[in-house]
Amino acid sequence: MQRFRQMKTLQKFSAVHAAFHNHFNQDRHVIRRGNYKTQRSAALAEWRALAA
Repeated sequence: MQRFRQMKTLQKFSAVHAAFHNHFNQDRHVIRRGNYKTQRSAALAEWRALAA
């Protein structure tokens, strides 16, 4: 909490960060490369659609 002045701000950041981390974290060590690349491409395409 060194860079956050209020606990409320830290909680907001953590909630958003967790959502993005869960979306993009694909557990690379568990799945095959082809599946990983497919899932990663789909996640990136969804991100670009939301950002545009």
